[in-house]
Amino acid sequence: MSDIANAFDNITTAINTLDAQHAADIDPQNLMTVEAVQKVLNRSRASVYRYANTDALILNPPFEHKRLNPEARQHKEDPLMFHPNEVARFAQDVLGIKQVTIEISQPTETLTHQLLRQVLAELKVIRELIEQR
Repeated sequence: MSDIANAFDNITTAINTLDAQHAADIDPQNLMTVEAVQKVLNRSRASVYRYANTDALILNPPFEHKRLNPEARQHKEDPLMFHPNEVARFAQDVLGIKQVTIEISQPTETLTHQLLRQVLAELKVIRELIEQR
């Protein structure tokens, strides 16, 4: 029975990892990637990187009003992420764009995620039955 419990734990971990990856795509804080900022500002990717307040020597440089300030990062390899309010502030104050509309929509759940949730529910039932014995 411990083999079944271990298998269940492994599958649960795998599903939770997939959910975490999906959550990272959605991002609970609704942070924007460089590509999203590029679309909103109607600028090239290179322009977004030029606008961004980054420094090769400092991981999280201090706030600079004339630059697009990314959210704090834990590691240098972490992608630049921007809060929608910061993008709107930058667009209005620095670029002079009058009307800024930033719309954040969550992607629809994929069939894979639905199937994994069903598998997880079935495995939970199986585990409960095993633990009752």
